[in-house]
Amino acid sequence: MANLSSPAASRGRLAVLGAGVVGLCTALEAQRHGYAVTLIDRNPPGTGASFGNAGYLATELIDPLATPATLASAPAMWLDPNGPLSLPLRYLPRALPWLTRFIRAAAPAAVAHSRAALTALNRAAVPAWQRCLDDIGATEQLVRSGYLLVWESPDKLEAARAHARSLAQQGIPTELLQGEALAAKEPALAERLSHALFFPNACRVRDPYQLSLCLLAAFEARGGQLLRQEIRNITPQAGRIQLETADGASFHAEQAIICTGAWSKALLQQVGLTVPLEAERGYHLTIEADHLTLNHPIGSAERRFVMSPLDSGLRVVGITEIGGLSLPPLARGFAALRHHSSQLLRHLADPSLKISEWMGHRPTLPDSLPVIDRHPSHPRLLFAFGNQHLGLTQAAVSAELVVSLLRGQPPAIDPAPFRVDRF
Repeated sequence: MANLSSPAASRGRLAVLGAGVVGLCTALEAQRHGYAVTLIDRNPPGTGASFGNAGYLATELIDPLATPATLASAPAMWLDPNGPLSLPLRYLPRALPWLTRFIRAAAPAAVAHSRAALTALNRAAVPAWQRCLDDIGATEQLVRSGYLLVWESPDKLEAARAHARSLAQQGIPTELLQGEALAAKEPALAERLSHALFFPNACRVRDPYQLSLCLLAAFEARGGQLLRQEIRNITPQAGRIQLETADGASFHAEQAIICTGAWSKALLQQVGLTVPLEAERGYHLTIEADHLTLNHPIGSAERRFVMSPLDSGLRVVGITEIGGLSLPPLARGFAALRHHSSQLLRHLADPSLKISEWMGHRPTLPDSLPVIDRHPSHPRLLFAFGNQHLGLTQAAVSAELVVSLLRGQPPAIDPAPFRVDRF
């Protein structure tokens, strides 16, 4: 049996399981506080859900996914062949327990609870990213881009105004744009749009995968170790955590943090915890076309998808598909994104464009809140996973919170809503 890392750091050996953006931020944050860290993942860092998002820090998304409005609109979205919601019929029996909890989470009291917790996390999200990137000398990775939430239908003008009032109550400023003001902000879309809300304080990253590689480089430059292995078994023991890989090798660390996203459920079952975690599948297109550059990330309020200008190309992201970890990607998801994006940007209908497709797995819990906690019976084992659509947005602040718990320090945000045993 071997140790995962050398005992060079003063606080001991720590294993961080999962090398997505949450795991990378957690590993770096632990290093800052004196831990010798080994980052473990079977896949290359940053290639899971962290790779596929729009790169936009969606701090205004403070409503949980489960609300009465969502439940009311779900059947129509599901039946629409280009709709944003998908649930393969063959997966429905397996999804029913999670869907039942999701429906319960739409109760008014539950929605208010989740909204308050999401608001607290999202308010702290960008400052946490700034601290993280300042520390590693990578502030150029964060772009204060602004964000446009757009409507095509003039009869939705009051909906935009109502949304702006709701956001203002939460301290989120917006500006209603129409006509020439909107055309000046985003000329490429002007002919298709009626109005938009502009979020002046919104940020994006230059490219999610590029960001992950930047975090990894800083982690390794500071002595962190990357272990490309699949962890099959995790066993808390007296004074340490034992980890066993898929090929039978055994390692131990003094403490461990599980940041394995949609794959966390099985590991928690091994340590006596059951969480209703679902793998919510997301789809994206990346379009290589310099002449199609947008000035801002764009969200369509009616079509429910996002387009974002990244260093790697124009990223088109959308589709919520409850489909687990095993099913292959469904052509419907990519077709819907092609349809909606070409409706807003007609040049995207050009068949000569080079377009890549991707599908990944978001870790989603029924109440839309992550797990950021310590095991109730095994204090050497901690968790940071389940950030649903907000993994990139909340990665740095989640890391700060879980490492505060690791250090035995009071977190800056009340961790009670994120307990692992809340279900």
